[in-house]
Amino acid sequence: MHTNPTGRRRPHRVTWRRSLASGAITVVLAAGLGAVGTGPAQALAGPVRADDGARITAEKKIASREVDVAIDSPALGRAVKTRILLPKNWTRNATATWPVLYAYHGGQDDYTSWTRNTDIEAWAAKYNVIVVMPEGDNGSYTDWYNYGKGGTPRWETFHTAEVRQLMERNYHAGALRAVIGNSSGGAGAMSYAARHPGMFKYAASLSGILSMRSIGMPALLMFTNAGNGQDPFAIWGVPWSDDANWAAHDPYSLAPKLRGTGLFFSAGTTGRPGPGDPDVAPWDIGLLSEIAVGANNRDFQKRLSELNIPYTAHIYGDGRHNWPAWVREAGAVWPTLMKSIGARKV
Repeated sequence: MHTNPTGRRRPHRVTWRRSLASGAITVVLAAGLGAVGTGPAQALAGPVRADDGARITAEKKIASREVDVAIDSPALGRAVKTRILLPKNWTRNATATWPVLYAYHGGQDDYTSWTRNTDIEAWAAKYNVIVVMPEGDNGSYTDWYNYGKGGTPRWETFHTAEVRQLMERNYHAGALRAVIGNSSGGAGAMSYAARHPGMFKYAASLSGILSMRSIGMPALLMFTNAGNGQDPFAIWGVPWSDDANWAAHDPYSLAPKLRGTGLFFSAGTTGRPGPGDPDVAPWDIGLLSEIAVGANNRDFQKRLSELNIPYTAHIYGDGRHNWPAWVREAGAVWPTLMKSIGARKV
């Protein structure tokens, strides 16, 4: 996706819409993609598609270096959004590439989650890095099993193939990648790193379920997904009878494939509120669920230790399953993530 300063080719049609409420500018893509910078729209080569035909259909400027894109996704059978943070020295017509961090959100949230709940824009602005925050629906970081029939939605394909290829072909994202996620996004980050060895230099999970087949975990996952309005058996299949598919997406089972990837994971254990958490009753679901997640992370930690796979774990005590804890953990691991992909301070 490069500018055409010579003007020798016919300019592509670009339609602009201004939101009166927010002042944001949306570029509706006809045959080309509008400029992200502060100047006027430029005539650009049409956005390059992913291998399966996934394409960027619109780009909305949120801030000087923050854009949302709409992606028409064959893997999902619908269009969804992705938010991108671009480094200060990024330009459309660059020939260089930039290291990239993918940030995944948890259930009952969306692609705006990280910018809404954390200081990720400020963290990213200090480094020469692209940050990509794709839609993850209700946290289903997998190609749905659909009772053995496959088909849509294929979230793993969307994240690891479509979004990755679109970022690399249109926004100069490079091959040095790291990934972080909270809750189900953390499980997705670790699962993807294991299922695609070498794709990520580093994977960080914040309160993610990392041993899906531990006692009680299938029931917890299915209960959670049913509460999100999804058919829980359609995602990974029926526990035990479709155990092979569960194992194929379980970080604990896939642990040997994580060798060579930098790993960080964290979770609470006590079921008591931590710093910044709301004052809630002891039976609050956010407290009770974190007890289960913390025990689950300890199972994963033991598995990695048995395999002599290096990792960094912060299995802390007090802390609810919510953003105050994840902000602290993400801020702490951020420099390590940046170092793993060679992102330089600016």
